[in-house]
Amino acid sequence: MLRIRRSASRTIHNLDGIWDFQLDAAGAGLDDRWFAAALADARPMPVPSSFNDVTVESEIHDHVGHVWYQRDVIAPRLLDGERLFVRFAAATHAATVWVGDVEVVSHIGGYLPFEADITDHVTPGGTFRLTAAVDNRLSWQTIPPGYTETDEVGRLHQRYFHDFYNYAGLHRSVDLYTRPAVAVTDVTITTDIDGTAGIVRYDVEAEGASDVTVRVLDADGAEVAAGEGAIGEVRVDDAQLWQPGRGYLYTLEVTADDDVYPQPFGIRTVEVQDSQFLINGEPFYFRGYGRHEDNLVRGKGHDDVMMVHDFELMKWQGANSFRTSHYPYAEEVMDYADREGFVVIDETAAVGMNMGLSGGIFSGEAHTTFSPETINDETQKVHEAHIRELIARDKNHPCVVLWSIANEPETNTDISREYFEPLVAATHDADPSRPVGYVNVMLSTPDKEKVADLYDVVMLNRYYGWYWQNDNLPLGEKLMREEIDGWLELAPGKPILFTEYGPDTLGGLRDLHSRPWSEDYQIAFFDMYHRVFDDYPEIVGEQMWNFADFQTVPGIMRVGGNKKGMFERDRAPKATAYHIRNRWQAMREAQGS
Repeated sequence: MLRIRRSASRTIHNLDGIWDFQLDAAGAGLDDRWFAAALADARPMPVPSSFNDVTVESEIHDHVGHVWYQRDVIAPRLLDGERLFVRFAAATHAATVWVGDVEVVSHIGGYLPFEADITDHVTPGGTFRLTAAVDNRLSWQTIPPGYTETDEVGRLHQRYFHDFYNYAGLHRSVDLYTRPAVAVTDVTITTDIDGTAGIVRYDVEAEGASDVTVRVLDADGAEVAAGEGAIGEVRVDDAQLWQPGRGYLYTLEVTADDDVYPQPFGIRTVEVQDSQFLINGEPFYFRGYGRHEDNLVRGKGHDDVMMVHDFELMKWQGANSFRTSHYPYAEEVMDYADREGFVVIDETAAVGMNMGLSGGIFSGEAHTTFSPETINDETQKVHEAHIRELIARDKNHPCVVLWSIANEPETNTDISREYFEPLVAATHDADPSRPVGYVNVMLSTPDKEKVADLYDVVMLNRYYGWYWQNDNLPLGEKLMREEIDGWLELAPGKPILFTEYGPDTLGGLRDLHSRPWSEDYQIAFFDMYHRVFDDYPEIVGEQMWNFADFQTVPGIMRVGGNKKGMFERDRAPKATAYHIRNRWQAMREAQGS
C-alpha cells in the first residue's frame, strides 16, 4: 500500500489527537451497535499510543478484547471527481471501522496500514462520526500467534509466546486524504548501477489513466530523467548512490492524468555472493541492534521525538543498521532510515512460532507448534498475506536490504519445512530484488536445522553465556565456535549474521568478579562474542539484543521487563554503550560506513 503523500492533486488531513475511548469488557459492543451513537461511557485517549499504560487503571492495562475509539470529523470539501479516504497506519491486532452507521473496512494484522474510500458516506463540509473497534486478542491463526483462556474466577487472559508486551490500540496515525478518481494506486521501483549511471525501472498501477508519465527529480528538485508509460526504465547519469551512512534520495514523480504522486527512492543494489553481503557491489558489515517500538507511557505509540532521539543515539554509537524486531515498524521510521542512510532488516510479525521455547526456557504450557489445532494451513495463509502486505508497503525503501519472514520459529522438524518452503517462494515472488532470511533460534543448531537451504543468509540469535552456560564464557565461546563451524559446513557460501546476543543487565550494578546481571558481565559477554566474530570472515554483522530495555509480559521470567538493552528504557546509557561505541566508531573509520 502506498504511503500517503501530499502533492498538487492530493491533500492530507491528520486526525491524531484526543479521541473518545471505551473498554468493551463484556464484549457487547458489536451486538449493541456502539458505532451507531456516541460512546456512552467514553474517556479521553491519545492517538497514536498504546492504551495500556496511559491511565493508572489495571482494568485498562490488562484488558483483553475489544476497545472502541471514536471522534467527530469534518469532511473536507472536494473538487469535482475527487475521492476521500480514511487511512489507519496500524491497529493492533484487528480493527473494524464505521463512518456513521456504515462499516467501511475491517483489517487483521496489527502493524500494517489499511484504508477505505468513504466518499459516498460523508457530506463534504459536514461532520461525521468515525468509530473504530480494535481487538487485541491473538489466536493460533494470527501473526503473531496466541490464545485466550478464562481462569476459575472468570477473568479472560491472553496467552502468547513472544517476549515483549502485547501493547495494543491505535499505535500510529489516522488520516483523511483526497485523490482524483483516476489515481496512482501503486508504484514499484527497482534500481541498478551501470558504471556511474543509475538504472531506474518502474511499474505504475493507475487503472483508467489515459496518460502516465514519470520524472526523476534529484534531492534539489531538478529533473534528471523522464519517461512515458506505466512500465519503463530510465537512466540517471552521474547518479548519487544511496549508501550506508549517506542516504541520498531521488523522487520518482508519477503523473497519471490529473493525479501526481511523488515516490522517494534511492539508487543502490543488494546481493549475496561468496559469503558476503554486498551493497552497491561493496561488502557491508552490519553494526547495530534488534530494537523495539517501546517507550514509557506511550507503549508502542509512534512518537517523532523519540524516533529522532533513538537515531541520534545509534549514530553516536557508530551503528549503521537495525532489525525491525519483531514486526513492521512505523512508516515514519522507515522514511527516516532512508534519509539517514541506516540499513534495515525488515521483519514480519511472525514471532513466537516455537513451542519448544514456550514450554522450555520460558517454562510455559507445552503445545505442538504445527498441527491442525495450533499453527496450521490457515495460519500459513495469514502469514503469506502479512508478508505480501509488508513488501507492498516497504518495497520502495532503499534502507530495506533483507526480508526476515520469521523470528525464532521451529525449524528442526520436517513439518516446519512444509510450512516455510511456500512462504519463502511467496516472498521471492513478491520481491525478487532482495534476499530473504529468517532468524534461527538455538534449538535449531546445524545438526538439527531443516530449512537453511531455502534462505539466502544465515541469521542467528545466540545466548551462549546467558541462557546456556550462564557465567561460563570460556565454555560458551568453545561451543559457539563449534557451532559456527557447523554452519559453514551446512550452508557454504552464505553470509552469517548474528541478529541477537546479550545478557540481561541491571544499569548501575558493578561487580569486580563480572558476574551475571552486572554491567561488567555484559561487557565481558560482548567482548567474547566480538572476539569470535572477528575470527570468521563469513560473519557479516553483529546486531546485539537489544538497543534499549523494553516491557514484557509480567512474571517470574522478567522483572520490570527485558533488561538486555545497551540503554535503559528511558535511554540512559549503560556502561556497555560506551564500550561498544569505541568498537563501532573504530570499525566505522576502517570500513567507511
